[in-house]
Amino acid sequence: MIFDRMQYVKRHWHNRNRIKTAHGVEWLTIPVVTKGRFNQAIDEVHIEKPWAEKHWRALELAYRSAPFFGEFAPLVRTWYELADKEPLLTDVNEIFLRGIARVLGLATRITRDATYPSCGTKTERLLGIARSAGADCYLSGPSARAYFDEEMFASAGIASEWMNYEGYPEYPQLHGPFEHAVTMLDLLFNTGAESPRFFSRTQVG
Repeated sequence: MIFDRMQYVKRHWHNRNRIKTAHGVEWLTIPVVTKGRFNQAIDEVHIEKPWAEKHWRALELAYRSAPFFGEFAPLVRTWYELADKEPLLTDVNEIFLRGIARVLGLATRITRDATYPSCGTKTERLLGIARSAGADCYLSGPSARAYFDEEMFASAGIASEWMNYEGYPEYPQLHGPFEHAVTMLDLLFNTGAESPRFFSRTQVG
C-alpha cells in the first residue's frame, strides 16, 4: 500500500534517492514545493520545476557502462518520460514503484491508502486500513516502530513484522567499494534479470 496521506517529511526519502557515481554516492532529488506547507500530506506535495531530464542524464552518466544498462535503459527512460508529466510527487513515485515491481516479477497488489476508510491517527489509522484490507499481518520499515502500538494490532489479531535491512548479499557494482543504500536501479543495471536473487521478503524481525 502507498501510504501517502501521512505527513511529508523534508530531507527524507519521499522525494529523493541515491545513485553510485564515479565521484561517490550522490542524491537525486525531485524539487518540491514546501514553503508555507509544513503540515502537507505526501499526496498534496507538488513538484516545483522540471527535474526528469536532469535525473536521467545523471543516471546515464553513472551507469552507461553497467552490464545491463543497455537492456533496461529504454524501459526506465519511459518511466521518466511519464513521470515528467505529473504535477504531484506521489504520482511520480507510483510510476516508478509499479514499473520496478513489473520488472522484478512482483505480483503484490499496489493500492493507495485513500482506497480504504480509516479514522484516527498513527496506529489507529493503520489498524483501520489493515482491517479494511482484511490483513492478518502488517509489514513496515523499522523507523515506524517509534510511534507504532504493536499491542493494539495484536489485540485485533494482526501480527506485526519489521523490515531488517541488514545482511542483504552484495552484488557486482560500479565505482569502487560496495554501497547498499542506493536506488533499486543500481541493482537492475548491474545484475539485470538476476536482481530478485539479491533481496528477500524473509528479511524481517
